[in-house]
Amino acid sequence: MKNIYQYILIEIFNIKKDKLPTSAFNKKIFNAEIEFKHLIHDIFFILLAVVSASFGLKGFLLPNMFIDGGVMGISLIIAEISKIPLSILIVAVNIPFIIMGISAISKQFAIKSVIAITLLAFSVHFVQFPVVTEDKLLIAVFGGFFLGLGIGLAVRGGSVIDGTEVLAVFVSRKTSLTIGDIVMLFNVVIFGVAAYVFNIEIALYAMLTYLVASKTIDFVVSGIEEYVGVTIISPKSNEIRIAIIEELGRSCTIYKGKGGQALNDIDIIYILVTRLELTKLETEIEKIDQNAFITMHSVKDAKGGMIKKRPL
Repeated sequence: MKNIYQYILIEIFNIKKDKLPTSAFNKKIFNAEIEFKHLIHDIFFILLAVVSASFGLKGFLLPNMFIDGGVMGISLIIAEISKIPLSILIVAVNIPFIIMGISAISKQFAIKSVIAITLLAFSVHFVQFPVVTEDKLLIAVFGGFFLGLGIGLAVRGGSVIDGTEVLAVFVSRKTSLTIGDIVMLFNVVIFGVAAYVFNIEIALYAMLTYLVASKTIDFVVSGIEEYVGVTIISPKSNEIRIAIIEELGRSCTIYKGKGGQALNDIDIIYILVTRLELTKLETEIEKIDQNAFITMHSVKDAKGGMIKKRPL
């Protein structure tokens, strides 16, 4: 079984055994195993995200002509006005934001997002869900909950099914606005359009749906609008530092410290990343040192240094 698993890794990651010494080959297999484990983790969350978001849309929002904020809200508004299938609009409206994601986050993130959005479009178009209720308050609350749960799970899987956050990250690196400010302004415009196209009541219910969805996203992701300060302590700190610079395209700060028992000198790495970049950082650290001591804390906002100059 182990040989079959190893063979699968060799084929997937195109590892050439005959061209590598044994130690280098084993290291590549080890790195591929970590990459594969994280890939399975991400796929699992993306599939859950698609199911949850589809249920929120087909079971609550769509049958009752409700809308949400963000890119999904734009898609729902256009679908109601033009009668273009929502499945097509989900993909079409998200394309510009995914292109932004290539430069703002990473190419791997963009690929995962394309897969997640495409799966969501197929699910909305082909999969049937029962209409749960016609009560407007319940539709707004639970439709927003399941849609927000889907968006949050997609982020946990290293992707998005709604490009609003990608736009916010992209714009925040070029302006003094925070990610939260950009998301809020973006949705104010959407709700204004909804009030004009439909009526005030639908716009107010859309705001309620968005508030529930955003709180659910915060609960699932633990704060997508915040930076994460990561402190890493490892005897292989120099290798981790190089990986951060070369693989993530980020800078980091090195503290000098001492071990509490042996009083040996150690280097402590500190780096700021966004929630969308955290999975990649954890993967690179685990490749080098699975026993590295890592602490994380939320940072509301940051500027200067390498934070807004060099994308991942």
